[in-house]
Amino acid sequence: MSTPTAAELRAVCHPAGLLDRRSGEHWAGRLYMRQISLQVTRRVVGTRITPNQLTYLMIVAGIAAGAALTLPGLTGPLLAAVLIQVYLLLDCVDGEVARWRRQTSVTGVYLDRVGHYLSEAALLIGAGLHASDIWGDGRLGGWAFLGAIAALGAILIKSETDLVDVSRARSGLPPVQDAASVPRSSGAAKARKIAASLKFHRLVGGVEASLLLLAAGVLDALDGGLLYSRIAVAVLAGVAVLQTFLHLASILLSSRLK
Repeated sequence: MSTPTAAELRAVCHPAGLLDRRSGEHWAGRLYMRQISLQVTRRVVGTRITPNQLTYLMIVAGIAAGAALTLPGLTGPLLAAVLIQVYLLLDCVDGEVARWRRQTSVTGVYLDRVGHYLSEAALLIGAGLHASDIWGDGRLGGWAFLGAIAALGAILIKSETDLVDVSRARSGLPPVQDAASVPRSSGAAKARKIAASLKFHRLVGGVEASLLLLAAGVLDALDGGLLYSRIAVAVLAGVAVLQTFLHLASILLSSRLK
């Protein structure tokens, strides 16, 4: 079987509207990763590798990023940032291969969601362990606890979104439309718009968190301590807790459950 061209793949794997979905496509995908992923997909579609196997690899890369953060010094944040980019790449490639081969499945969607839960939680837990200096005094302390709080918040935020679909399906309602996410109250809608424009909620995402932790790791390497990594973990925990409640309120005040 001949290797498809990038243009042929793009027509099938990047259907109209894919890159324009602000709520569905990550900014890094639109900016650069979808271009890279197409080149990888070209070489994968002719092999026996299945989309679900690629998703499993994505999960491994994401969890490995969190584990990498337990390494001392700048090595941990640097390796974690690289592994998160691999995770993002595989997250693009598995869907592209599935669309090209017409092998999309409920199992694939499920694994993809589980992968995001596990990977982002692992990264934030790893951040807390890194800030705890487990290779120093060996005590976990409050920084590991804050990392766990950030991870729990990240999971709850995703759960709140996914449970909308679960609730609608169990009530016999069709999938929610994007327009339903706008709060019914004009005041709440304005507040949601302001919060969305600040984009602080993105910090607990895998790519953004890994870049924040890498920046903190560089500053720590220059400073000779863990001050900036600890500040980063505190910020991530604070954002995760705040966004958990704001996101829940946004759902309840919208028409997504109507």
